[in-house]
Amino acid sequence: MISAKKSTAVFLLSVSLVLPLAAGDWPNWRGPEYNGSSPDESDLPVKFSKESGIKWKVKLPGQGASTPIVWQDGVYVTSADETQNGIVALRLNRETGETVWSKKLGEGINQDERSNFAGPSATTDGNIVVFFTGAGDLAVLDLDGKELWHRNIQKDYGSFAFQWTFSSSPLLYHGTLYLQVLQRDSAVGDRGFKDKKNESYLLALDPKTGKEKWRHIRPSDAVQESLEAFSTPIPTTHNGRDEILIVGGDCITGHDPETGKELWRWGTWNKEKIGHWRLVPSPVAGDGIALACAPKGAPVYAVPLGGSGKLFDSNLAWVSEGKEVNSDVPTPLFYQGRFYILNDRNKYLTCVEPATGKVIWSERLDAKVKLEASPTAADGKIYLLSHLGEVFVVQAGDEFKLLNQTQLGEAQSTNIRS
Repeated sequence: MISAKKSTAVFLLSVSLVLPLAAGDWPNWRGPEYNGSSPDESDLPVKFSKESGIKWKVKLPGQGASTPIVWQDGVYVTSADETQNGIVALRLNRETGETVWSKKLGEGINQDERSNFAGPSATTDGNIVVFFTGAGDLAVLDLDGKELWHRNIQKDYGSFAFQWTFSSSPLLYHGTLYLQVLQRDSAVGDRGFKDKKNESYLLALDPKTGKEKWRHIRPSDAVQESLEAFSTPIPTTHNGRDEILIVGGDCITGHDPETGKELWRWGTWNKEKIGHWRLVPSPVAGDGIALACAPKGAPVYAVPLGGSGKLFDSNLAWVSEGKEVNSDVPTPLFYQGRFYILNDRNKYLTCVEPATGKVIWSERLDAKVKLEASPTAADGKIYLLSHLGEVFVVQAGDEFKLLNQTQLGEAQSTNIRS
């Protein structure tokens, strides 16, 4: 949950926030509805601090930007472990924080100074847990920690042609395991093929065996780093049609979950073909609208679901206006009929009407540093986290109200991500 320069810890804020057994689970990094929210929680904490309201706190073996997932009495997360020179998968006891089991996923910790391979978050269907690392190690374990299968995606399909460290999370949906690799078409140093073009793709695997079901090549007109995306594929259903949304390479696309076939495409937001517009936020859908956040302070684009083929700018529902309503890193939240867009750089949280893009409110949070963790909501509350471990609790709804602001991270830590 917290990646820091000098120490790494997981905090769980009261019994309620660690999800009572009667409540819903949190099976992937954006929650049970894939939009950053949970509909089932109640009595979540508002007032807490380092000194009070903490059920438990444990140190992890090392740093990591992955988000913990929760299933019944287990909390699953990845972490670097320098003593093993690799990334480890952990199951913690939800009630006590004690380590139930720890499994090494692969060799190596990082390839650049900004991050490490513990970026992708785990996912579960209640029977298996899928762990993925930025080094390409993909492992499926049962809930007791027994490895069912393991493969390395870079070894099987080519090394990731990324300037920085790959961190897209896996998706388990309707009995299929999906991985998204949106990368440069040419090598980046020793990463990627040098003798042929690198292809971006959506990969579907059998979660029971790891065998490939299909691999859909996703082309793009983007150039250089703008081909790279750190986003995660997100499923949605609209008017009875299931889709997997993918954003990156200067466009957003909808795909058939059974075949990977592209159903529709809109883009570009980068008509000048700027070469350094890598994409970080994942898509989010709500009330028949899918959002794509263009990078580097560019607008948010709202695409109506249900389209087919090539979509044009005239098909958009709306485009955000103003310097406050954008996101370079956090994925927006959809909760109780509203989109919440967090501007990590200017520190604005904005409540938006889905159909029209009307700004209901936009307020600046008094954070000392950037807020790159994606907003999370339940029980009428929105939780936000800064690089320093500053936690903000905001009331959800059409009136802004700050319920709490507190510091959980160490004062010298400025690298908190999830």
